[in-house]
Amino acid sequence: MHMRTRYHGTTGQGSRLQRGFTLIEIMVVIVILGILAGLIVPRLMDEPDKARVVKAKMQIESLLTAVKKYKLDTGEYPSTEQGLIALVEKPTVGKVPANYPEKGYISKVPLDPWNNNYVYISPGEHDDVEIISYGADGEEGGEGANADIRSWELE
Repeated sequence: MHMRTRYHGTTGQGSRLQRGFTLIEIMVVIVILGILAGLIVPRLMDEPDKARVVKAKMQIESLLTAVKKYKLDTGEYPSTEQGLIALVEKPTVGKVPANYPEKGYISKVPLDPWNNNYVYISPGEHDDVEIISYGADGEEGGEGANADIRSWELE
């Protein structure tokens, strides 16, 4: 035996359940989503810049290691004139090292994370060798993502 239940039209609770969200409810949800987006999006926007700074620091440390190996093999650091390219191919200017490895010390000199060349100075004012990235703006000085990343200030 089957029991059948009949629903009658739009009276009572049935009409309230079928009507959906009011305009005010939708507006409240949109305002809440806007507030959340305003709080979260700025934090997410800073993450790529932080990652680039970390990458620049790691590249500078790697270049410093290669430069130190160059000094161990040749007796001195590449000069400013020879630059970081001396880690890739045997220098042709300045003092040419006698015992330079056939494949160099690194395969290529990387650009910093903002696609600019690293600045190489030897001898430097703060250390025997200085490697600098000028940050996002590619210019000396600046703050935040535009701040310089210097080899002698690495932690």
